[in-house]
Amino acid sequence: MPEQPPYEPERAIAGTGMGGAMDLGASEAAGLEKAPGGPDGTGPRDKARSLWSDAWRDLRRNPVFLASALVILFLVFVSLWPSAIASGSPLSCDLAKAQDGSGPGAPFGYDGQGCNVYTRTVYGARTSVTVGVCATLGVALFGSVLGALAGYFGGVWDSVLSRLTDVFFAIPVVLGGLVLLSVVTSNTVWPVIGFMVLLGWPQLSRIARGSVITAKHHDYVQAARALGASDSRILLRHIAPNAVAPVIVVATIALGTYIALEATLSYLGVGLKPPSVSWGIDISAASPYIRNAPHALLWPSGALAVTVLAFIMLGDAVRDALDPKLR
Repeated sequence: MPEQPPYEPERAIAGTGMGGAMDLGASEAAGLEKAPGGPDGTGPRDKARSLWSDAWRDLRRNPVFLASALVILFLVFVSLWPSAIASGSPLSCDLAKAQDGSGPGAPFGYDGQGCNVYTRTVYGARTSVTVGVCATLGVALFGSVLGALAGYFGGVWDSVLSRLTDVFFAIPVVLGGLVLLSVVTSNTVWPVIGFMVLLGWPQLSRIARGSVITAKHHDYVQAARALGASDSRILLRHIAPNAVAPVIVVATIALGTYIALEATLSYLGVGLKPPSVSWGIDISAASPYIRNAPHALLWPSGALAVTVLAFIMLGDAVRDALDPKLR
């Protein structure tokens, strides 16, 4: 019998005619599997993707996020530099022009005291943004710390905090503001911010507590504890980055709510008081003249509505981007 040639896997694979990797030699096929980006190993490597990178990618493609972010950036600019788009002082009034319509230098007209509605609307954004941002930061920090500690350690601390939050949830916000702020004589924003932090922290506390309770049972937390990591390290390095997403979402939506609450309290006369400039004060002052000078009421009301809507839309977009169930 004629001698059979030795079996060669390379020729066997190459002779299949199946195309693609089957037409390559065995060594080339193995190299293709091991190469990071292509047969020569020079292709780009896949980058590790995290929840935050995926969320940012989704947010950049979301028109709702882009529109609300542009509005908020404009409000921040107006709050920092109101004189860039409005000339004159918001406290400068001329009774001879009371309830007049739009004119040169006053595109929004004048209110019942002869003040420039456009200038007061622009300067009112500073107060609203300041109150909203400071109140949200205070509520988020105070509530998140208490909720995280209660959720992580549990026991008596968790029980006491849960009952304390129940007490604060039972207090009506507007009624509490009428009672607490009616005795305050200061014209600054800090009493209003303090009141919002006092009644707003229980909501963020419960959300942070629930997120920490969920995160502390994950395997990576148990592994860190088994390796001897301290409680502070586990909380700051392992639990907090994975439990902060719900807090950010709720805080973003709450920011718009705090802006509306400040305007409500100022409208009722217990929030900011003249000579402070606030949309709530202007809406309250323009209410008696709604038939004769509706423009004095519509412009600050519209600015307030757009601002609150922008922050709520931003919070909804961030929630959709950070929710893994929607992927």
